[in-house]
Amino acid sequence: MTTNARLRALVELADAGSVRGAAQRLVVTESSVSAAVSALAADVGVPLVRRNGRGVLLTPAGERYAGYARRILGLHDEAMAAARGEADPERGLLRLAAVTMAGEHVVPALLASFHKRHPDVTLQLEVDHRARVWPLLAQHEVDLVLAGRPPDDLADGIRAVSANSLVVVGSPRSADGFSPADATWLMREAGSGTRATCEALLAALEADPPTLVLGSPGAVIAAAEAGLGVTLASRQAVARQLEGGELVELPMPGTPLHRPWHAVSHRHATASTDMFVKHLLTHPELSWTAPPAAR
Repeated sequence: MTTNARLRALVELADAGSVRGAAQRLVVTESSVSAAVSALAADVGVPLVRRNGRGVLLTPAGERYAGYARRILGLHDEAMAAARGEADPERGLLRLAAVTMAGEHVVPALLASFHKRHPDVTLQLEVDHRARVWPLLAQHEVDLVLAGRPPDDLADGIRAVSANSLVVVGSPRSADGFSPADATWLMREAGSGTRATCEALLAALEADPPTLVLGSPGAVIAAAEAGLGVTLASRQAVARQLEGGELVELPMPGTPLHRPWHAVSHRHATASTDMFVKHLLTHPELSWTAPPAAR
């Protein structure tokens, strides 16, 4: 078994939480996973897993090593994509990640436009909340992230920005006597940047209203349309509902909040990544511009 295969076995074990789960993900036998992790532990010289009842858990050393393994595997995949893309960017690979709001309401139009002009570029997209997508970029598991403002250690990779505002919306009947402290707030799952922003706004008002947690932006917006409560949402995401009158914008101190979308890559991006960024910046209908420092 190659070193890469052993590293991947450890990463899948960390993600799946069991040898059986890792084996199912990798489509190999459980004994193959165990042998791969044992071989890695022998190379490193310290235990990477420990028994936990009938299963296994990564040791602290194993957790640390798994973090490096992710970056090694991500860099290896990135290197292969970079080499192939350098030879022929039009047939390269572009690995994208986006926060859920952007993934549902911003990315589809971007990918459709890009694919129309570059049909032979292979596109991969992962959509998740903020706490998940930025580590994917840091670990080189994706080439470019579309999300809100990046963490400070990734800020030098901002390639393009697009205007976005967060506003409070609800059904038309929720506008009568609207009070942030008394309304039911429709919240995203833990880890969502929009949820964290909404909680901060309510905390600034010293309000502790009832909440209802839903698992996706689409579910939150649909619940707001149905009159189940109010929510903080991207104005872009609810533009159709605002125009059609299914939702109305509600007044709340601190809003609208200007939270532009950012396209962020590594400083040494692949040719296909650069081609995607150029596409964003050279097609005005997509509404993306270079970051202020780059203009």
